[in-house]
Amino acid sequence: MSNSANDVAAAHTTVQEATKDEEAREAVASHTADRPPTPGEEAAAERNQLDPDVAAHEREMGKLGAEIEGEGQID
Repeated sequence: MSNSANDVAAAHTTVQEATKDEEAREAVASHTADRPPTPGEEAAAERNQLDPDVAAHEREMGKLGAEIEGEGQID
């Protein structure tokens, strides 16, 4: 890569202080819904039918993830 290409790449990969500040602020911000669900949304959620195979897979992956050691380990 030429020097000018390196300069362009560096300019596009340097994180600005404003970005770092916003990410730090967002990391500790309360994450809540912007509004309560509508009656229609609540009704749709109650009608939702979970696929038993998907639920079983989620439990299996959760167990697998809980037992992983090393890189990717969740403390």
